Amino acid sequence: MVNDNSELSGLQQQAKTRQHIVEEITRKFAAEDEGLKHAVKAAKQAGLPEIQISPIQGKFLQLLAVACNAQKILEIGSLGGYSGIWLARALTANGHFITLEINPSHAELVRNAFAQAGVSDRAEVRVGNALDLLPLLEHEAPFDLIFIDADKPPYPQYLDWALRFSRPGSIIVADNCIRSGKAFEEPQDEGMAGIVAYNKRIASDPRLMKAWLAS
Repeated sequence: MVNDNSELSGLQQQAKTRQHIVEEITRKFAAEDEGLKHAVKAAKQAGLPEIQISPIQGKFLQLLAVACNAQKILEIGSLGGYSGIWLARALTANGHFITLEINPSHAELVRNAFAQAGVSDRAEVRVGNALDLLPLLEHEAPFDLIFIDADKPPYPQYLDWALRFSRPGSIIVADNCIRSGKAFEEPQDEGMAGIVAYNKRIASDPRLMKAWLAS
């Protein structure tokens, strides 16, 4: 029988090793510059929840955008503009990034973050409920990459619009789709129900080639 203290020590060592790996990958491949740091700091000072994506995830989004030669990117859910900076920086000077934000004061925070990061020439914030704004974007489609990271109950509806706004080869990315495995169980609330429905949709839709990335 394995001693409980030995098991705990082993788990602590694994956690320490994982943290070291994350720190080294971040330092070498996804280091934040002043623009990104400012976005995080300003969002915290404004009282926004500290739920922005990690630097490694931001770099991964940027890589996806570059890999598909994205010229037009749509983001549903801005938070403090952190993910938007990573994505907008993947665009050429002629590219265009649009992010949708429901809260006007948060939208102003995002605009300031974009200005500080030097991407205001290609990044735009549109204010309102995403489900009201999305129909107005039809004439601007298709988008090369669409990032969904907003309120969870409408995720299936966001997917409908993402598919409508896509072309063959477009990339659709959605955050928070695993939730420590809860997304594969019977949903206990409206938000989780939206995630569960989203996962079922993407797993069965023949138009989509899908993959999950979990940290």
